[in-house]
Amino acid sequence: MKHLKLFTGISLGIGLLAANLPAQTDAPYKVLDTTQLMGSGGTDYVYADNDGRRVYVMRGNAALVFDLDSHKYIGSITNISGHGVAVDTKSHHGFSSGPQIGMFDTETMQKIKSIEVQGRPDGILFEPFTDKIYVLSHESPNLTVIDPMDGTVVGTLDLGGSPEQAQSDGQGHLYVDLEDKDSVAVVDVKAMKVTATYGLQGKGAGPGGLGLDAKNHVLFVMCHEPSVCVILNADNGTILATLPTGNGTDGGGFNPNTMEAFSSQRDGTLTIIKENSPTDFAVEQTVQTKAGCRTSTLDTKNNHIVLICTERPAGTNAAPAQVASTTSTNQPAAAPRNRRYNGPAWLDVLFVGRQN
Repeated sequence: MKHLKLFTGISLGIGLLAANLPAQTDAPYKVLDTTQLMGSGGTDYVYADNDGRRVYVMRGNAALVFDLDSHKYIGSITNISGHGVAVDTKSHHGFSSGPQIGMFDTETMQKIKSIEVQGRPDGILFEPFTDKIYVLSHESPNLTVIDPMDGTVVGTLDLGGSPEQAQSDGQGHLYVDLEDKDSVAVVDVKAMKVTATYGLQGKGAGPGGLGLDAKNHVLFVMCHEPSVCVILNADNGTILATLPTGNGTDGGGFNPNTMEAFSSQRDGTLTIIKENSPTDFAVEQTVQTKAGCRTSTLDTKNNHIVLICTERPAGTNAAPAQVASTTSTNQPAAAPRNRRYNGPAWLDVLFVGRQN
């Protein structure tokens, strides 16, 4: 089923398209539904608020909000920008990660204030052990901790590298992949210090996604070069396995309900890795999604993986015409570069799961 619906404002249109899919037992993963929203501006992370049953996508100067169950567009929180969103369900406060952190009310969908932070914010998450918001920055300080009740900055920490994604075990440990150091930093969130750094030992480089089986203490580190998932023991950093993935990962996770890790890739694939035991892993499926769908999040209620990407409207994909010209030496001039497309584009929100 694909949703499309026309509207005005930040986006130019939305709509609805339906397709009947046969029910299957123990079926493989597939794209079950796609919601499309026309607009402009880039995207980065997608975030599922599993308690509030909403999906958040930062685009341009707004956070776009979708219903996690119906998949329909709800509305937007304006005058905020950034890469991603994290929500504290107790305070009903959400936060966007950007040059200024945007704090908003999840119930009224209104901005509360901007929060000044240092570094170059990118990723963001809610950490359940401390009940705090953690902002990941590519420049020092790499971690900024915010109290979600009032939006005050309560601490910072340098990790010795550029963080891309983080996962909490809910027991006081935060695991952060360091993209430029090919390693994973382990943070004691109570003491607010780095207690260990696990190197990938040449098995993978440029980690962009991270999954964590908190019960069995297993880390799934999704890497760019080569395109692999390096699987580590979360207690000591021992490498347990290395498995192939698609190209261009920028997000990943782990679903304890199904004992599966997943990695979303720019090449339009989603890699599903089955944990048969804490020492036995296998690539279970490579799901075809859409080109550019490199980030993902997990709907823990429905066991759906949610991905996002953008695509140009029909008729705008062709490269600009090449102009025949010569230089003063009568040699052919260099072919002009393809102009970067900055016009309206669809935001695709994909919902991947098993057909019941």
